[in-house]
This record gives sequence, structure tokens and C-alpha cells, in this order.
Amino acid sequence: MENLDEIDRQLLTILQRDAFVSNKELSQQVGLSLTPVHERVKRLERDGYLKSYVALVDRKKIGRELVAFCQVSLKEHTQEFIREFEAKIGSLPEVMECYNIAGPYDYLLKVVVKDMDDYRRFVVEQLAALAHIGGPQSVFVMAEIKATTAYEL
Repeated sequence: MENLDEIDRQLLTILQRDAFVSNKELSQQVGLSLTPVHERVKRLERDGYLKSYVALVDRKKIGRELVAFCQVSLKEHTQEFIREFEAKIGSLPEVMECYNIAGPYDYLLKVVVKDMDDYRRFVVEQLAALAHIGGPQSVFVMAEIKATTAYEL
């Protein structure tokens, strides 16, 4: 962050809200001409501050009504089993996020599926099929109070 000035922070804030805003609109909002804005955005991309540009899809409109957080422990903690588990979890489309965590569980998965039957299928056919995992513990989202992808800068 020490390499970022106030203009860079403003650009990142604006682009987090709308990744498709034009350089013309960006230049008007931050008070710079087009060329410096373009160069700054390219530098932010090159330096890895901007990882990608995405469109966020409304999960409910595509039939993904159920969000579950699933806590998973591994029975064994060898490098081989950890790598195998992480590779397999990374390939499952139902798993939207996976975190290696400290505490009573090893991993926290955010799983998004159609409904409870679909979640059961995921647990029985996908998760239980993985070697060396203990019984997963699940909690289900009743209402989404806050969901954002933007960081305050």
C-alpha cells in the first residue's frame, strides 16, 4: 500500500464498484487526463493490485439458492494428503471458496448449491469420496446480511 498514492486508491475504489467504467469516466472522477489514468490503471494491473475483471452473477437467478459453510478436518496431515485434498477441493465447482484455518477444523469451505438435496449429493458423492477427511460440520445461511467483494482502501 505504501506504493499507492491517493489517486491510485481512488482508482482502485472506483474499479471495485464498477470494473467496466471507462478511462474517460475514471479521469473525470479522479481529476486527471486520460493518458495518466490509463497508465496508472495499467501499472496497477502490472503490479498485481488488479488481479482480474469479473462480472458478478446473482446466484439466485441461476438457481443456486443454498449457501453452506462446511468445516472439514483431515484425519492425517501429511504433505501428500494435504496437497491431494486441496487439489480435489479446487476442482469442485460447488466450492466457491476454501480456506485453510486454525482451530478445531483444518478447512472452511463455502459451498453454493441449488437446494438441500443438492447439498446432500455434494457431501455424499464429492466430499465423502475424498480420502482422509473426518466428518464435515455444516452451517447454512438463512439470510445474507452483507456480501461484498470491495476492500476499503
